[in-house]
Amino acid sequence: MTIMVYFEKSQPAPESLANKNSWLGEDVLIRLKEDFKNKCYLCEQKEPTSINVEHFVPHKGDKNLQFDWDNLFFSCPHCNNTKSDKYDNLLNCTVKADDVENRLKYIFVALSREVQIETIEQSQKSENTKALLLDIYNGTTILKKLESSNLRKRLLDEIEEFQTLLQNYQNRVAKESMDKIVSHLSRASNFTAFKRWIIKDNPKLKAEFEQHFD
Repeated sequence: MTIMVYFEKSQPAPESLANKNSWLGEDVLIRLKEDFKNKCYLCEQKEPTSINVEHFVPHKGDKNLQFDWDNLFFSCPHCNNTKSDKYDNLLNCTVKADDVENRLKYIFVALSREVQIETIEQSQKSENTKALLLDIYNGTTILKKLESSNLRKRLLDEIEEFQTLLQNYQNRVAKESMDKIVSHLSRASNFTAFKRWIIKDNPKLKAEFEQHFD
């Protein structure tokens, strides 16, 4: 998803899940925040002001899925409500074999504030994930379209700052640009997947910076 970049889920599961009374225990919330770098795993907004614990596979009342540590993800309400139980069979950003960073391409057209998602590897998981991401970034209802517009505005601000750093680096304007670019490419950064694809699409930048994809 990616949506997404890869996130490693810490193990073993938090102790509070064992009694199956709540998946919102303090230990669960702290671990999810740490594992997902305090980012929504879908839209990649960092430090969301509202947080949901999301079930990656919709549980539909199944207690095993409700309290399965590997099924609990850190999400913002916009993405959680968009996904709901309407989307299943998605790329899983905590499973290395799903290779989320190389199965979808993330493009942001700043002039039109348009998000484009392209599937690189053809599979039903990739297609389903692409459809979900497009709904997240474009909106499905009037309310969701307003939320999506705000999301794209934050994405625009972040990409403009990143592009300025890249231009300064290429023009040798600011010596500190290198370190700042590397920071933007971290999994803990806002909208990492979009930034990494900017690097991947430029052979010179890819040769210099791909090694810094943590």
